Amino acid sequence: MTTQEPAPARTDVDGPRAGARPRGPRAAALLSLALAALSPAAARAQQQQQQGQQGQQGQGEPQAPEGPTSVPRGEGGAIVTPPAPTAAPAGRATPPRALNYTPPEYPPEAEKQGLEGSVTLQLDVDRDGRVKQAVVVESAGHGFDEAAVAAAQKLEFEPARRADGTPAAARILYRYSFTLKTAAPPPAAGEQDRPAENLRGTVLASGGDVPLAGATVSVARVAGAGAAVDARGAAPPERTTDEGGAFVFVDLPPGRYQVTVAAPGFEPLSVEEEIAAGEQIEVKYRLLPRGEGLEVTVRGDRPPREVTKRTLEQREINRIPGTNGDALRSLQNLPGVARPPTLAGLLIVRGSGPQDTQTFVDGTQVPLIYHFGGLSSVVPTEMLEKIDFYPGNFSAKYGRVQGGIVDVALRSPKEDGQLHGLAQMDLIDARVLLEGPVPFLKNTRFMVAGRRSYIGESFGPVLEAAGAGVTQAPVYYDYQALLETEPTPSSRLRLTFFGSDDALELLLSDPAPNEPALSGNVGLHTAFQRLQLRYDHELTDRDRLDGVLAIARDDADFGVGPIYFQLDLKTLSGRLEYARRLSKGAVFNAGVDVFAGLYAVNLRAPAPNRPGEPPNQPFSTRALQEVSRDGSFFYPAGYVELELAPSPQAKIVPGVRLDYQDLNEQLTVSPRVNGRVDVVQGFPRTTVKGGVGVFHQPPQFQEVIPPLGNPGLKSTRALHYAAGVEQEITRHIEASAEGFYKQLDALVVGVNRPGSIQLDYQNAGSGRVIGGEFLLKYKPDDRFFGWAAYTLSRSTRVPGLGEPERLVPFDQTHILTVLGSYRLGDGWEFGARFRLVSGNLVTPNVCNVNEQSCDAYRTNALFYAPTGTYTPIPFSGPSSERLPAFHQLDLRLDKSWKFKRWQLSAYLDVQNVYNNANSEAIQYNYNYTARQYVTGLPVLPSFGLRGEF
Repeated sequence: MTTQEPAPARTDVDGPRAGARPRGPRAAALLSLALAALSPAAARAQQQQQQGQQGQQGQGEPQAPEGPTSVPRGEGGAIVTPPAPTAAPAGRATPPRALNYTPPEYPPEAEKQGLEGSVTLQLDVDRDGRVKQAVVVESAGHGFDEAAVAAAQKLEFEPARRADGTPAAARILYRYSFTLKTAAPPPAAGEQDRPAENLRGTVLASGGDVPLAGATVSVARVAGAGAAVDARGAAPPERTTDEGGAFVFVDLPPGRYQVTVAAPGFEPLSVEEEIAAGEQIEVKYRLLPRGEGLEVTVRGDRPPREVTKRTLEQREINRIPGTNGDALRSLQNLPGVARPPTLAGLLIVRGSGPQDTQTFVDGTQVPLIYHFGGLSSVVPTEMLEKIDFYPGNFSAKYGRVQGGIVDVALRSPKEDGQLHGLAQMDLIDARVLLEGPVPFLKNTRFMVAGRRSYIGESFGPVLEAAGAGVTQAPVYYDYQALLETEPTPSSRLRLTFFGSDDALELLLSDPAPNEPALSGNVGLHTAFQRLQLRYDHELTDRDRLDGVLAIARDDADFGVGPIYFQLDLKTLSGRLEYARRLSKGAVFNAGVDVFAGLYAVNLRAPAPNRPGEPPNQPFSTRALQEVSRDGSFFYPAGYVELELAPSPQAKIVPGVRLDYQDLNEQLTVSPRVNGRVDVVQGFPRTTVKGGVGVFHQPPQFQEVIPPLGNPGLKSTRALHYAAGVEQEITRHIEASAEGFYKQLDALVVGVNRPGSIQLDYQNAGSGRVIGGEFLLKYKPDDRFFGWAAYTLSRSTRVPGLGEPERLVPFDQTHILTVLGSYRLGDGWEFGARFRLVSGNLVTPNVCNVNEQSCDAYRTNALFYAPTGTYTPIPFSGPSSERLPAFHQLDLRLDKSWKFKRWQLSAYLDVQNVYNNANSEAIQYNYNYTARQYVTGLPVLPSFGLRGEF
């Protein structure tokens, strides 16, 4: 027989590295005995073990002892003697808690020789509760060590938690005891005639140990041994758990039974139990919530260094209607994110421009996160570990941007030693993924994936037949390859190569009325590749080192007729961060962030208007000028931060970042501070948060590189202010409200430079953004998730000294998103999303005839004979008219079928269900006497199939 118990040991989960350092077998044994004497729970566990729960195990099956004894068991009937569970005091760190027990096989040779033993292991348990490494610290030899290590690799834990409740990695000691079976005393006279409860237990929901009422528990004899009978000799009915999740069977004859547990919304559990004469078995069965379709693990981490950090959970990022199951597209449903124009894959965060938000993949910046049209992201959902979104007031770790941050983390390949794969296709694209262990390399895993669109083959002929003049609809593909290993139990090394490629080609057979000389092919191509090396090492209990280095290439090509633009970037980027836990309530972070490389720019574009020409003439009729430029750049940065927790309820994070840009020879200093305080602890929690910081963003390359730009430009500056509150309403419902204000200074504006192709760029602009974000969220449970998000904002700019303040084109006053998804059962899930958003702003050339101020006799354009075109006369100032409000309903239906070795899923995702003609722009006739709205996508269904093993 084997028993197990967590060996008493120190478990430290308060710093960047949680857990004790490895010790020798003698030191570990002494520490275990010392702490056992001080820990009542551990002493009780040790006493239970010494009281003689004896038996024998073979073939990996626990054998129950004979005799009238009550044997507590874990999942699957494993005999277990854990410490008595106690509730963790509020505000204190807690060690890992075992969720299951996997019995080791009793070594055959040791069993033949009558040997017994005890093996103590040192386990590294990660933030997900998985055992990353098992090392023997107290050896028993004779095959006991190998059996214990093999069994420990299958253990699962409720992860350790810091004082604030966040999951943390930990290092603990864990003991397996191997003992041989001894004969049990015969039952007392007459005892066999009394009905006895010989199988009783509790059914719980895994993860929170919540009792499951109404679960069905049934038993059946194994290998045709006959039906189980109760005291009356009849086949027993199924048992249903009571309010406390409890059930009981009486007078089951001795033998082996298959026990099946089922509950709506949970995965069924089937285990074998052995009943011996006169034995009463007590069990606990934990059921996992049923997972259908894509599964993306979102792991816990240290408390955020930012005022607002929104992390999407696994059930949310792949089930949001209207996103086609794409995790990164789900970001557009969060507070503070504006709706981009149709088929524009942009992120517009808190009133900042699209270029003001950076996106990272595993710590390396990428130039874009969405393929053409925003129909899909450049990283497949299946490879994601988590998505962190910072709409503002982010940590000093990030810089060179004044809007928001999206940080996408890639997950590790599965570590079960099996090969896994999937294939999916829908009406837009197809993808494949394969992962598993690397042959002949110990503790090394791989993951490869690829995706290609065929929307061109699907919709190109349709658009061409409709007269759209399309020769090739958008075609995109992306690819990823990842190799990961652990050089030591406390370190991880990962090599990743990933990239993306997008191409679009249009045929302009009929030139536009306002560009008579512009015809031929219009081509747009963007691509990037990243070769990345990432290394994370928990050096000691208090010290951690994280680093990432990437070699990259970015290409962008645009051409229309004789006009073209080409950009080639070759870059080297790296980030190294060192974290040191100074004390229980203080962590010091310091890092360097380097971005450097080579650039090459080629441009052929129209020259400015000649003297006497109207300023708004067609650019396709102007003389062409060419510019070629190449060079290098070097952008180093450094930062330091302190994470201070003066009490378990409060946290404040001051920090400062220094950036240098060699292209304009500027050094910027960006101090920041954020804080959070739990005004009400426990449930319902109330948290007040706030922050202020300085953020600098260097000019775009074309703005600072001569002869296109001005090398004297300085970085723009943004001051972020934010304050908010988070309030738990129920265990599943949480509300938050946050106000923000951004002051923008030294914005880059450009005007035509006489006789030159380039604009004259100056730091003459300013602006401000003010708004509020409100979120009412139902946290995901086994059936439902959803939220309602509302953003109220106003974003304005002043283009120069003495210029009037005006709204920016991407300003959206009201943004409302309501969504939810519900599991119907039997593999079905249904979801819906509704959006209501203020229309985008445009600069009108013809007034809206529905407005009372519209003058039907107004002259809208003048004919200019040298170019043969009409020159529009703007009706009002820039961005002075708002399009009608956008509103749309999206629906999604999922169905999954599970087989023995694989799973099949199907989904139908329908965007714009009621086919609303949302206005996206204004189109004019040739002489600007009439106009009409350009509408976005009509109802767009997408049907997909997915198989995985």
